[in-house]
Amino acid sequence: MTEPASSGTYPPLPHSPRRLPLLGDVFAFDVNTPTQSAIALAADLGPIYEFTVLGSRYVVAAGGDVVMDANDETRFCKHIGPDIEALRVVGGDGLFTAYNDEPNWRAAHDLLMPAFSQAAMRRYHATMLDVAEELTARWDDRAGRATVDVSADTTNVTLETIGRCAVGYTFGAFDSDATHPFVEHMIAGLKGADHLGALRGSFLPNFLARLAERRVRRHAAYMAGVADDIIAARRAVRSSRSENSGDLLDLMLDSDLDVANIRYQLINLLVAGHETTSGALSFALYYLSREPEAFNRARVEIDQVWGNARRPEFEQIAKLRYVRRVLDESLRLQPTVPGYYRAAREDTVLAGIHPMRRGDWVLALTSTLHRDPRWGPDPDAFDPDRFESDRVRGRPGGLYRPFGTGERSCIGRQFALHEAVLILGAVIRRYDLIADPDYQLVIAERLTMMPSGFRLGLRRR
Repeated sequence: MTEPASSGTYPPLPHSPRRLPLLGDVFAFDVNTPTQSAIALAADLGPIYEFTVLGSRYVVAAGGDVVMDANDETRFCKHIGPDIEALRVVGGDGLFTAYNDEPNWRAAHDLLMPAFSQAAMRRYHATMLDVAEELTARWDDRAGRATVDVSADTTNVTLETIGRCAVGYTFGAFDSDATHPFVEHMIAGLKGADHLGALRGSFLPNFLARLAERRVRRHAAYMAGVADDIIAARRAVRSSRSENSGDLLDLMLDSDLDVANIRYQLINLLVAGHETTSGALSFALYYLSREPEAFNRARVEIDQVWGNARRPEFEQIAKLRYVRRVLDESLRLQPTVPGYYRAAREDTVLAGIHPMRRGDWVLALTSTLHRDPRWGPDPDAFDPDRFESDRVRGRPGGLYRPFGTGERSCIGRQFALHEAVLILGAVIRRYDLIADPDYQLVIAERLTMMPSGFRLGLRRR
């Protein structure tokens, strides 16, 4: 990052009082939980601050007004930060990891938008129900006799859903208790990219970054192999079809995207299309297991809307308005993508506080934005009614950004919301959730956020 423009007319940004020469803020920062460290620093340092670690400098936008100003698309745009740039080893110029000036992200975005339309959601609905039933079949086997690993099983259900809906591929996620190798390589690749980004920006010897990159590339090679197998299998059957399925893979194969970019887009979609949703489901189930009033309200709504139907119709998912509010409130308190990078399009001053030259960037924290005082009394408390229509209209819309912001925000938002509400509905309707009273929420970071060690007991209704 370059030095800010006209820095002499503005006070320096606050930083940790424990800063050391050369090492920077290493004692105020946990490399294993970087986002949680950044959130903790914001509580002490205010709405905008800086931290440095081993030569890397970050400017962090934490206050609501600062983050909302950084979301102004006329002055700021998406930036590929150090960790996301390292993730290009895995995702190349895919939708999430592409630079703004690379043409393929926009071409793919425009191409794939029809695959996330309401008509497409209707096509996916039956498949989503099928996979949800595989989850409940697994949980039926454990209900009343063993706890379930919530994060592992929500990962299974969301990976299987995106695989079948988007590319017609089954990962066999419920065929055994073992984690699918794709998930293992994905988690290791995400964590490795986070570390690689930090090493590249530091003054540590380059060979350390090269070693880290080599490890990430091994995981990337496995994921690329899976993507290539999916593409090859689809090409083998396309010639015998009278018409294409219209799913995301067929759309890409019918386009001008080159083979390498189709692979990258596929990896981006498989990873982003399940990892964030699995985290959202896990956090929602965590809160529901500890908030019996919210759980009971959700169940009453599901019973009223779905009735005795074994499989709800597409339209019945959108009618679960309170369940949707539960999901929204979970994403507010624990956004699975806890921050994003924004770069200045031209010389500007961020929120009247921090001067920036064109290309300067900040890390905008969603987690602190979502706890702005304008959310109402006790913004740390779980309260789904914050998302009632009148309360939504009474606060700035920019206070809620779980899917990012601007033209590079999440293309699969509607897919994720329909899937997550459907799965929550199926689980709440079927089981009483038995929380472990000794469990304290621990959050694992792998670029996204996920509860760690979170298990639930289940009792069939």
